[in-house]
Amino acid sequence: MITEYQFGKIVANGKTFTKDLIIVSSLNKVIDDWWREEGHSLKLDDIELIINEDYDYLVIGTGYFGRMKVEEEVFQELESRGKKVIVKPTKDAVKEFNRLLKENQKVIGAFHITC
Repeated sequence: MITEYQFGKIVANGKTFTKDLIIVSSLNKVIDDWWREEGHSLKLDDIELIINEDYDYLVIGTGYFGRMKVEEEVFQELESRGKKVIVKPTKDAVKEFNRLLKENQKVIGAFHITC
């Protein structure tokens, strides 16, 4: 569960993170210091480390101002695998991630926490 988000800071499971991160709820695992090939673009290669995990939803936080763009290849590949992709500015993505967790959904969150 994410308990706090503000520009450059996110608190998940009682731990504070100050870099972009991925949370894999089914494994209770956090991949901190997540970085993409291009900082404000999310490509398929950028989520390669979680693409085969067990989940139904990938919630992508595009940053405080929503500046990170998700490439079409991400949507196409995940939808072909039967995954639902939700893309929102990080503040709203955090709310969606928490809502899905409360509904006992298998969810992964990939959060850009600045811009």
